[in-house]
Order: sequence, then structure tokens, then C-alpha cells
Amino acid sequence: MKPPPPVSDGPATTQSILKIEAGREPLRVEDELAGEEPLEIRVRGKAVSVTMRTPHPDPDQRDQHDAEMAIGFLLGEGVIHDGDDILSVEPCGRPANSHGNILNVFLAPTCDFDPEKLSRHVFASSSCGLCGKASIDAVHAHFPPVFSDAQITSDTLLALPDKLRPSQATFDRTGGLHAAALFDTAGNLLVVREDIGRHNAIDKVLGHALLQGWLPLTDHALLVSGRASFEIMQKALSASVPIVAAVSAPSSLAAEFAQDSQQTLVGFLRDNRMNVYSHPERVLL
Repeated sequence: MKPPPPVSDGPATTQSILKIEAGREPLRVEDELAGEEPLEIRVRGKAVSVTMRTPHPDPDQRDQHDAEMAIGFLLGEGVIHDGDDILSVEPCGRPANSHGNILNVFLAPTCDFDPEKLSRHVFASSSCGLCGKASIDAVHAHFPPVFSDAQITSDTLLALPDKLRPSQATFDRTGGLHAAALFDTAGNLLVVREDIGRHNAIDKVLGHALLQGWLPLTDHALLVSGRASFEIMQKALSASVPIVAAVSAPSSLAAEFAQDSQQTLVGFLRDNRMNVYSHPERVLL
């Protein structure tokens, strides 16, 4: 018999599956999968990006998280710099899933937006084909290094994953979402976002920070639930984040970028240990 179609609930989808284990009879059970839907971002009516993201089940929260992601994306691409560059962010039509998940970003008249220039940017892709040095130079042409006296204790850093974990509600249900979280240097959790894409989760966090008027984030730390890539470091630099921590490994280009950008990069932050790959002077022992 054909199984019933998946039932979507925004960040999670319930689906009937066949569970197979060695030495046991196959079993038909209900499983939850991480939700994934497209979102088209338009700026002044021009489509600039289509990405797959995890929507929030509540319509109001969906609009908020989508707006945060769009703003974080535009921040990372150098299109906007602060809240004054944004007039409004509006979804196109209702309900979203019957209108293609389209979001319109209306910029202030004083904001210099060149869609052709944006289409040539390579910031959003980790497989753009440029060599490492060219990638770093391209980003630094738009975003200066972080000059921050911020410091954080090693004990505070080691405690961050345990503070993030209780906020990963959809990950607990599906095991399929990444998370990003923003902390102050005292270890206070300020905002958490989950998404099927790690870069989307970061865009949501940084977009939220911009809307709250927190930028530049020169006294903050960003924690990501997986690896630390060049793209993650670049996005953090766009908001002047001096400390970036990941529970898994960084890439070689991420470490090189962090060194050149005056960012402290922490990897393998788990099980009461960590590795510091750049600018360890910000970590107080």
C-alpha cells in the first residue's frame, strides 16, 4: 500500500516510513523530517536570490524569520549596512505556500543598490571557483577586519553549547536542522535560529541583530552547531563579530580568513574542550 503523503508543519514534516533494523521485522512508523521550502528574495522588485530554507509554522513568526534571513543575506552581500537602509520587508501574497514564498525588501532611497553588481558577488557561494586568497581579498574589499578589544573566558566559551542545546526544539524532533546563536561576552544567550541550511540560520541571527539595532556586534560571540566554513566567517565579519565558535571543525580557508580578519575562531567546542585557531588573545584562561 502506498504510504500517505507527508504532512507539513513548517520546520518539521510528518511522514510514514518503513523502519528496518537487522534481526527485526520491518515496521511502519511515523517520522519527522526537517521542513524545506524555497524563498525568493526580491529587492526593489528585482529577484536577487532563491534559497531553500526552513519556514516557521506560525505565519507571523514565518514572516519575521524570513525577513531576518533576507536582511542577514543582504548584510552579508554588502547591500545594506544598518537598519536605516531598510524601509520594509513584505511577503508577496497570502498564504505564502500558494504564492511561491516571495519576499520583497524595500530599501531606502539613499541605499545604493546595483542588482548587476550583486549578481557578480561570490560571497554567498563556497564553490565559486576562486582561489582562497582571491576569496579573502574579495570580501575584504567590502568588509574591514574586526578591531575589537572584546574578550571571553574559556569557561564561558565551554558553557555555550549547553546554553544553545535547549533552544534546538526542531532539531530534537528531526535531527535535521542547524542552529546559530548570538551571545554577549558574558555568555548570555541573545537569539537562536534553526534552519536546514547553516548559512540561513546565521543570516536569520544577523538579520535579527540588525533589526534590533545591535550592530556592530563587536562585543559578541557567534556559535554555530556544525562546521565553520569560509562563508560563515565572512557573514560574521559583515556584522563585525569578533569571536566565532563551532562545535565541529573549521576549514583551512576559514582559519586563514579569521586570521586576516582579526577574528577569533574556535573549533571543536564540545565535551568541555576546544581548539583556538586564530587570535587566541581574546580567550581568557
